[in-house]
Amino acid sequence: MNESPANELIAAPASLPVTTLPVLPLKNTVLLPHMFLPLTVGRAASLAAVEAALATEEKLLVVAAQRDSSVEAPGFDGLHATGTRAAIRKMSRSENGIELLVQGIDRVTLLKQEQAEPCLKAQVRPLAAPDDKGTEVEALYRAVTELAGKVVELNQTPVPVDVQQLVAQAGDPLRVVYLFGSMLNLDVPKEQALLEAPTLLDALQLLHGHLTHEVQVLELRQQITSRAQNEMGKEQRDYLLRQQLRAIQEELGEKNSEKAEVEALRKQFAEADLPDDVRKETERELNRLERLPPAAPDYQMLRTHLELILELPWRKYTPDQLDLPRARLVLDEDHFGLERIKERILEHLAVLKLNPQAKAPILCLVGPPGVGKTSLGQSIARAMGRSFERTSLGGMHDEAELRGHRRTYIGAMPGRLIQAIRRAGVANPVLMLDEIDKLGRDFRGDPAAALLEVLDPAQNFAFRDNYLDLPFDLSKVFFITTANSLDTIPQPLLDRMEVLRLAGYSEEEKLEIARRYLLPRQLTQTGLTAEQVGVSDETVQRVIARYTREAGVRQLEQVLGRLVRKVAVRFAEGNTEAVQVKPEELVNLLGPEKFHREVARQNAPSGVAPGLAWTEAGGEVLYVEATLLPAGRGLRLTGQLGDVMRESVRAAQSYIWSHAEQLGIDPALFQKTGVHVHVPAGAVPKDGPSAGVAMATALASLYTRTPARSDTAMTGEVTLTGLVLPIGGVKEKVLAARRAGLKRVILPRDNEGDLRDLPESVRREMTFVLAERVEDVLAAALPGLAKGPPAAAA
Repeated sequence: MNESPANELIAAPASLPVTTLPVLPLKNTVLLPHMFLPLTVGRAASLAAVEAALATEEKLLVVAAQRDSSVEAPGFDGLHATGTRAAIRKMSRSENGIELLVQGIDRVTLLKQEQAEPCLKAQVRPLAAPDDKGTEVEALYRAVTELAGKVVELNQTPVPVDVQQLVAQAGDPLRVVYLFGSMLNLDVPKEQALLEAPTLLDALQLLHGHLTHEVQVLELRQQITSRAQNEMGKEQRDYLLRQQLRAIQEELGEKNSEKAEVEALRKQFAEADLPDDVRKETERELNRLERLPPAAPDYQMLRTHLELILELPWRKYTPDQLDLPRARLVLDEDHFGLERIKERILEHLAVLKLNPQAKAPILCLVGPPGVGKTSLGQSIARAMGRSFERTSLGGMHDEAELRGHRRTYIGAMPGRLIQAIRRAGVANPVLMLDEIDKLGRDFRGDPAAALLEVLDPAQNFAFRDNYLDLPFDLSKVFFITTANSLDTIPQPLLDRMEVLRLAGYSEEEKLEIARRYLLPRQLTQTGLTAEQVGVSDETVQRVIARYTREAGVRQLEQVLGRLVRKVAVRFAEGNTEAVQVKPEELVNLLGPEKFHREVARQNAPSGVAPGLAWTEAGGEVLYVEATLLPAGRGLRLTGQLGDVMRESVRAAQSYIWSHAEQLGIDPALFQKTGVHVHVPAGAVPKDGPSAGVAMATALASLYTRTPARSDTAMTGEVTLTGLVLPIGGVKEKVLAARRAGLKRVILPRDNEGDLRDLPESVRREMTFVLAERVEDVLAAALPGLAKGPPAAAA
């Protein structure tokens, strides 16, 4: 066992008993006898010492200061030989350990270590309290009392302290010494010397010296305050506290905190990897910051700007993972289908593998909501091994939100692009600019115009944010933008992006996505497992067909989530058996079916033709209805038709009128009767030329009283000469016809190449008729009407 001799300055009578107590080491303070001290105990050995003391009836332990406060687990030799025997008065447990309130009883000498684990225990002997008297002791005692009163007076505490009352309550001169010693902000060596004082005279001399020093410091502070107030005018009163601190530091010979701050910034900039032009500018601003007083308005602005420069990754890049098989695997894991998009990403990785200096592409993913545009950006980042950041541009009106505000404005901040780079921590992240088609434009500027520089590889290598005002290289950033429609994107901005269209999913693709991603995610969110809940493919197909009608899968996931939550209620109520959701149970779980084929349309009268339309949400089937108005005149149009669609109706009527004899129509019918054309639903605005063939078919069906085929939908623009021109959105329109149960689609012949984008299962199931002229359309849509060769079938 380790042994430590008692302090030589203290005479310890051998008659005083020796006891063994747990020892609680203190890092930065000393407990004096008769004083209370709150402690937070967190170290393992200290917690064990407290538990050992609490297990006894007296709840006693020894509190001793460490010789080196940096040691986390001090041994017996690491403690001062003189400590304080203390009693635990209050105790409470918390997450951080044990909160204690201990009271010192008397001084003890640590004689010998008795135990090291789990806590330190030592033999201790109490030290006799010094009781020497005399005129010198009395004189020092009075001087100490006067100095203590002066300290209280100079401190100007909000609550006045009566020193004489404290002295009277303490009674014992030694207790007064310990009381005043605990009130002063003394360091550990000074407090330990006060505890080890062998006589009352020695203790009074030590305390007198500490009080004298405290009085000098407080008087100096008062002088500094007075001098600073005289030097400054009334308008500079807010500057007072900072001047006081600076004056105190000068008197004490300490380093100025502002200068230390600038020096720390200089050191950080010296270690940072910055371009030469950026380093030159920062050096100039550091010199300016050093000359400014901290209270100057520009001081904080300059400091914040310099901190931004330090935080930006000027030359920090994430190494690309150019393993193409792995990238293909990651993309296939996260998304089903989307083969063209995946191939384009793999092409870029192949180019980077062959030419690491190649510029990053700028992709624009266009498609209806819910097809996975945003999540695809995350998968691209994961496949390339890069950081991913997303910034939403929807509803943005202020150009400064992108390019930042100039630092002259109050509250100025960098733009969203620089903030995204700072969050990413590298200069080559995958940065997604979401909803680029929903940018606003007003008197504050045009954010789309600000993007022209950002999305131009020939310019973005030296992008200047208004706040940063330094060239930052964005050429290595992989930009991905998303949009539901290209109509609102300015053409100069659109030219800078490579547009990749994400069409809607077929029912087979939706079934596969639901099985792979949507159902497992909903089961995880509800706390259920695949063994507890079974959803057959037939059930999912019924949900797709009867409860959703969308191009993407967002609504499908919501309905599946509602279905799984209904099942979760059963388990929460105590059900333990596995649940198999059958198609016939969907009505009870989800309510009545929302979508179904309209039976009346299967035997539609003459004058009705199913057309196909493209919307931001995917394709839609639009039934064009036409009826004759006896004794009426002209053409009446309803259904919120746009100008282009109205012109398509007129062009179709003019064509039918000009070819009336070939179609077996009495030309006088056009003069004797009016025509009303309506396109449901009336509350939804509609426009575009692709309904031209449907208009022509509906009018031809009306005038010839020949019903159109109920299984055929059509799309295409018509001219006055009868040509059928190509249109866009073929995949979305075909999928919409398939969802509605229409298995035959008439398309312009020039759109034959677009059929390759359709899934193989859809091409096998559907029949496509390719038409060059209106006569081909009428021959395919109105059986028995047109004579001559039939339209070519694809």
